[in-house]
Amino acid sequence: MISRRRLLLAVARAAPVAGCTGGILAGPALRYFSAPSGRAGGKDSLEDLIRTAPRARFWVSTADSDCRKCHDPKERLTGTPHKGAPPIIKCQLCAQGCTIRVRERGKCRQRINVNGELRTLSYGHPVTVHIDPIEKKPFYHFLPGSAAYSLATTGCPLSCKFCQNWEISQARPEDYESRFVQPADVAGAAASRDVPVIAFTYNEPTVFTEYLTDIARVARKRGTRCVMISCGFMNAEPLKEMCDVLAAIKIDLKGFDEEFYRSVCSAELRPVLRSIKQIAASGIHLEIVNLVVPTLNDSEKMVRALVDWVAGELGSDVPVHFTRFHPDYQLLNLPPTPVATLEHARDLAMARGLRYAFVGNVPDHPGNHTYCPNCGKAVIRRSAIFLVENSLKNGHCKFCGTAIAGTWY
Repeated sequence: MISRRRLLLAVARAAPVAGCTGGILAGPALRYFSAPSGRAGGKDSLEDLIRTAPRARFWVSTADSDCRKCHDPKERLTGTPHKGAPPIIKCQLCAQGCTIRVRERGKCRQRINVNGELRTLSYGHPVTVHIDPIEKKPFYHFLPGSAAYSLATTGCPLSCKFCQNWEISQARPEDYESRFVQPADVAGAAASRDVPVIAFTYNEPTVFTEYLTDIARVARKRGTRCVMISCGFMNAEPLKEMCDVLAAIKIDLKGFDEEFYRSVCSAELRPVLRSIKQIAASGIHLEIVNLVVPTLNDSEKMVRALVDWVAGELGSDVPVHFTRFHPDYQLLNLPPTPVATLEHARDLAMARGLRYAFVGNVPDHPGNHTYCPNCGKAVIRRSAIFLVENSLKNGHCKFCGTAIAGTWY
């Protein structure tokens, strides 16, 4: 029987794609990726990538070590001249802290040790481009109704068993055919379509942080705002640089339990919480999504802990989305999240003081709307991922005049 991955790749080969040239992908099988290379995974394609891959940032190498720290320069060496071991790199981009030997890669599959220098294979190689409503990300309190020029490469430092975008998040750059796209061309493509937002999304944007920040700097000069949809599993220094050039970040807080993060996501919770606090302190717009997975992170205790942490550490105005899980990737055995579970999580969040809690992935549910925390009337109405009514006036409820937290213009 043909696997789902092979079926998707076969469909992609047979259909015309504009993915890497700034077009909108067509067809459900093409929503996340461009046409795969006929030599996917081949040695030649990897060598081509390595040849053109720029030097990465945020790493240290044993090649930079001072030999005199271990060897006395006055010592007379006899016999075979001393040769150092092949240089090993310690990546400092994300919280995985990968130790990478020559010709090996980190867990994200995008950063490779080339003779003691870390290269970023995904720089300039988006594998999907799509124009989405900003609500799809989801951002509910950031420029509602706007279109977002959405871009992704391959790779992710996590290995979530429920990943909805596993076709690219768990892939290598050479698994897909792509052409090199300059940062200025990405910014220009968004501007030429009069799209006000560029969204780094679908896979984990941290793995292409150099490309992301270069695009964002060019886009800012054109008046285009950039946003990131992230798992939050990065270190403080690269996150600071990203916060400096981004207008908003949405973090997937996947659960509130260390064991859940280790066993289901191959990661840790603590770095994610640290990242969320850093983003909040930076002053840029922040929203949080919790994908509620039946039996894994839907317990009353875990949801309550998550809500209490957000209320205590971030305040009551950060939008929090409780989103419905649908079976995918390695969790095909679990059912979709009962709507009642999401409603209970939202009710709990509102009862604990969060003003803007939402039910996600349930089209036309009243929990998709934004309500004024003062008069209780709906000030933004949504249908699925589309804005249908905006009753804000200069960021205030038009019914009672209460300020609604968010970025509205």
